[in-house]
Amino acid sequence: MSTGTKLTPEETVTLINILKNRFTANMNRHADLKWADIENRLSKNLQKLWSLNMMEETGGEPDVVLFDTASDEYHFMDCSPESPKGRRSLCYDREALDARKENKPQNNAVDLALEIGIELLTEEQYRYLQTLGKFDKKTSSWIKTPEQIRILGGAIFADFRYDTVFVYHNGAQSYYATRAFRGLIKI
Repeated sequence: MSTGTKLTPEETVTLINILKNRFTANMNRHADLKWADIENRLSKNLQKLWSLNMMEETGGEPDVVLFDTASDEYHFMDCSPESPKGRRSLCYDREALDARKENKPQNNAVDLALEIGIELLTEEQYRYLQTLGKFDKKTSSWIKTPEQIRILGGAIFADFRYDTVFVYHNGAQSYYATRAFRGLIKI
């Protein structure tokens, strides 16, 4: 796994090639976008390139899913078929982690996303991702929980079963070997 918050020139070339190959192999996710424009933007955002590398190293398989003309940003999301393996077995946030008396997980989704430099997907973003493929058919992903649910001790997650996106609730302290979180980074 990469150390620090900068990639070496070799790591940068490797990651750019991975992202380019994934972009080319999945044109249905971004039919109207041009790789040269994206690569140019990436080369000017080394910190975000490091974050994309962390998404890759934790199993997220990040890919461009849209270009937001209003903000002039490319949106990359985790597009791994199942929830990223390197981000599983996490409770929802620090408050939930601190509240656990025993059998604590190693970390929590909110803090790990912050460390990586990405955002947890909202329900709307998760549903949009599901229009681009079928993700989390065997796993589930924590998604950004509305404050009114979190105040009551809950958190929400989503998955794809029976050709339908389901959004469920759980105690924020819970964690499972098949639940991770999917992230978003805007460049």
